[in-house]
Amino acid sequence: MAENASEKAYELGKHYEKTYRGCSQCAIAALQDVFDVRNDDIFKSSTALAGGSAMSSEGSCGAYLGSLMVLGHLVGRERDNFADPEGIRFTTQKLAGKLRQKFIDEYGSIICRNIQTKTMGRSYYLADPQEYEKFHNAGAHDIYCPEVVGKAARWMADIIQEEKLA
Repeated sequence: MAENASEKAYELGKHYEKTYRGCSQCAIAALQDVFDVRNDDIFKSSTALAGGSAMSSEGSCGAYLGSLMVLGHLVGRERDNFADPEGIRFTTQKLAGKLRQKFIDEYGSIICRNIQTKTMGRSYYLADPQEYEKFHNAGAHDIYCPEVVGKAARWMADIIQEEKLA
């Protein structure tokens, strides 16, 4: 089961990124579908996280952030338990660190532009229409971003299963 869920998350993440784009939402959709934890508010709230947040390439990878949003949904601190005497937030952050390490091991960074440079040979400022077109024409949506989204979804699926969160 574990390999099947991880592989399914990988394949769905790649498919969604190639088809719909928006790395954060594609990672979320893949994980939500694999673990049957659909939440449209989480999906919608991640819209601006794509492309390193606001298409700037300066922030964290959207697939990384989207995967963390699913993790938080499954094991994060509740608003009704804001004080969090149990330290749930620290458990969540520890698990988030596992995903971060996977990104560091694979790409050397969690930052969108650094991942672009590692995978595509240069970074692009995606908020600029000309740069975005160059990004797309360089294979971003056919090759590179789907692979990053797929891997992020696979890695988070592994964590979710290892920790028996879903």
